[in-house]
Amino acid sequence: MTVHTAQTAGAERAGAPDGLPWIEDAAQIAPQDARKLSKLFFDRLQALEEGTPEYQYARNTLIEMNLSLVRFSAGRFRNRGSGDMEDIVQVGTIGLIKAIDRFDLSREVEFTSFAVPYIVGEIKRFFRDTTWSVHVPRRLQELRVDLAKAKETLAAGLDRDPTVRELAEHLGLEEEEITEGILAANGYTAGSLDMPADATAPAGRAKGVRSYADVLGEPDPAMEAVENLHTLAPLLGELDARERRIIDMRFGQEMTQAQIGEELGISQMHVSRLLSRILRKLRSGMLTQD
Repeated sequence: MTVHTAQTAGAERAGAPDGLPWIEDAAQIAPQDARKLSKLFFDRLQALEEGTPEYQYARNTLIEMNLSLVRFSAGRFRNRGSGDMEDIVQVGTIGLIKAIDRFDLSREVEFTSFAVPYIVGEIKRFFRDTTWSVHVPRRLQELRVDLAKAKETLAAGLDRDPTVRELAEHLGLEEEEITEGILAANGYTAGSLDMPADATAPAGRAKGVRSYADVLGEPDPAMEAVENLHTLAPLLGELDARERRIIDMRFGQEMTQAQIGEELGISQMHVSRLLSRILRKLRSGMLTQD
């Protein structure tokens, strides 16, 4: 790690504002040191004018110092789909940048706890929006190639497309296996949503012809909430009686922090700290179980 406080002239040339150290290679800073330095940089970032060289230095250094959070989060998706790790890290970095731009020290929460959900959420959106083809077992992937060759060979001799039975006899397989292979082959590539839903309809968007996009249902926004509630339920059960009561008063009865303080005989500030600690515990548990 190369961290040193620059002389005034050097700091000005580098774009480092007063009160911040000049860091040669922020990406090499250990995570523990990055957490401490991040608080200092966030404190100064809030006082700097956006768009100035000093602001860009503080913001860019925060990004580089916290790239370890992106690599950690991306590792959870290493074996998911066919996504390249470099692409996943780049997408996760977008989430990190969003977290940096929206973080406020007054939240009384560690930046790591605040940033990870942004990073993971961005990566999940990446898989949701770019993964189209259906994953199939290796044996069916290999069968797709054999079927393609068999169809070409038989079609040349028959002057028509071969039947399932003819394909089965040619490959020495059961008809059920051929049918399964043909169905699996449909997941090799994704068709356009603009294709006509009626296979007999002409290509293009002819008047009166509905496409798959026209009849495709939309994701139910409540599904994610249901999944989150199922994940949250056992975590709430691990809280002690007082913690559960505070959660119930705040989110169940929608009481203000001041009202909760009066009910428990403690200050509003104490309630705020307790809520932050409880929510941090629940958020950490949900990330672990995801």
